[in-house]
Amino acid sequence: MQPRLRRLRHFGAQISLAAILGLVTLTAGGGRTPAQPPKGDGKQPKGPQAKPGVSLNDAKALKGYTLVAPLNSTKAYLIDMEGHVVKTWETGVTPGASTYLLDNGNLLRTGNLGAKNKINGAAVGGRVLEIAWDGEVVWDYTYATETSQPHHDICKLPNGNVLMVVWDKKTKDEALAAGRRPGGVKDHVLADAIIEVKPTGKTTGEIVWEWHVWDHLVQDFDKTKANYGNVAAKAELIDVNFGSGALAALMANKDDLDKLRDLGYVGGAPQPKKDGKGPDGKDGKGPDGKGPGGPGGLTPDWLHTNAIAYNADLDQIVVSIHEFSEIWIIDHSTSTAEAKGHAGGRSGKGGDLLYRWGNPKAYRSGTNADQRLFAQHNAHWIPKGLPGAGNLIVFNNGGRRPDGSYSSVDEIVLPVSPDGKYARKAGLPFGPDKPAWSYTAEKKTDFFATFISGAQRLPNGNTLVCSGPDGTVFEVTADKQVVWKFVSPPRAGAPGMGGPGGPGGFAFPPPGTLLPTFLQDQLKLTPEQKKQVDHLQKEIDEQLDKIMTEEQRKQWKDMRTRGPGGPGIVIAGPGPGGLFRSYRIAADHPALAGKELKPGPKIEELEVKK
Repeated sequence: MQPRLRRLRHFGAQISLAAILGLVTLTAGGGRTPAQPPKGDGKQPKGPQAKPGVSLNDAKALKGYTLVAPLNSTKAYLIDMEGHVVKTWETGVTPGASTYLLDNGNLLRTGNLGAKNKINGAAVGGRVLEIAWDGEVVWDYTYATETSQPHHDICKLPNGNVLMVVWDKKTKDEALAAGRRPGGVKDHVLADAIIEVKPTGKTTGEIVWEWHVWDHLVQDFDKTKANYGNVAAKAELIDVNFGSGALAALMANKDDLDKLRDLGYVGGAPQPKKDGKGPDGKDGKGPDGKGPGGPGGLTPDWLHTNAIAYNADLDQIVVSIHEFSEIWIIDHSTSTAEAKGHAGGRSGKGGDLLYRWGNPKAYRSGTNADQRLFAQHNAHWIPKGLPGAGNLIVFNNGGRRPDGSYSSVDEIVLPVSPDGKYARKAGLPFGPDKPAWSYTAEKKTDFFATFISGAQRLPNGNTLVCSGPDGTVFEVTADKQVVWKFVSPPRAGAPGMGGPGGPGGFAFPPPGTLLPTFLQDQLKLTPEQKKQVDHLQKEIDEQLDKIMTEEQRKQWKDMRTRGPGGPGIVIAGPGPGGLFRSYRIAADHPALAGKELKPGPKIEELEVKK
């Protein structure tokens, strides 16, 4: 081996050993001094400055229990108003990404298949578990193929079936045949579909209904294709060439990409191009679909559907389309055959979109000034019996708003008639013009969650808000007073996560790493030094590749890439744990009837003990 490589390998080993010893000191209490607890002023605690646990519990908060399911943990917790754990579920799998408590007291959870995933991407799932209160697994269903795999969210229907959002993988040839611009596809496109699965046994299920975006496309790029048409005149169809590039823009930012990986939200997602300059399009690589800001520029995840919910009275489904900054509503009363077409069902429109809102540019009926949603999450109907019942509530992440980046929780009054039809004047955007109620921080930029996150209307009229990336959950009144606040603790010692381990945390890097990122940051390497380290890492990898057999190369690749970000072991620092969403269960909720709810240690104490 070259002398320079030997010296640097020895240096890297010394640095890594020193870091490990430092981590032992940190976990033994010799780390940083904990920050002061956040004030109840509505401001979002930022990274390591937020102390885990409950810091505010006002009398105006809804009394009950909060479901906490960290993205990078196999456990889900139910905590009381003071943060004491009253129930723990050990699920054996990290979420992919949603977790719910059902009315019967069972836990419904998505599961990340890890190395067994067929498709890599953000919040990949593939497994759904229903776990009884006593820990018995009632249903453990796996669905993953080379072209279709669940991700992000699921929804339990009144009939016991489960709706799942799934990727619908299309080859480059299929995408081009559908009128996709060549600059908008590299190797493949991940469109989305919805499947309804009927449980047929403890580990089995039957797909009894499905709907595919690919059946409802329009485009005005290629006149030779059957779906060629006037996009502005076909608001019920989806422009195959539209895409805000919001996820691609997020992943073009190294800090945000690190956060995504730390929380297990992305696995083998493509890396940003080295010459990428960001999403603003000023470098000519944004809107044209060839760079970080364009559809398919960084990621094939064209739509990135991140939420699904159901309205039993209307028999309709709402989905949140991150990359379009839109919410869509479709008819569920169709048969699968009708869902493929443009007629049938209660609406008479088959599987076409009944309603869309948030970004009328997507159907050529508005401008930037008309956009209302910005890479939103968690769109759902407010349930019957609650204030605002029948309205939609959505977590509006708010990146790249015209007046700056900040998040809001928006309540939308739908222009819907009792028979489930949506009013719209031809050529104009779907209404309403603005939300009926919206929460932002007093200083708007104090509350900004770049990705994930959610909101829930509570029986007392308050709204529970989950700022996902930093694991902050808080409750606000209708007049926007913060009355309860909790910060999820960092994950401690959980396997399967590479990278820096969350804000303020550390990780043992994947094997073969010369100088991990967190050490580069600690050493304050210059950009030029980091380039040299990357060059040396490449030389080492090439040398190893030469001396290994083919079988050894396969094993080595698996060891370095297994799971989201590699097989590192996270050692928790003071940063909070990420949450996809969080939910409050009222004390008198049916799910808790007859259940023993004895307060135990606080959740942060359990994590420290681990």
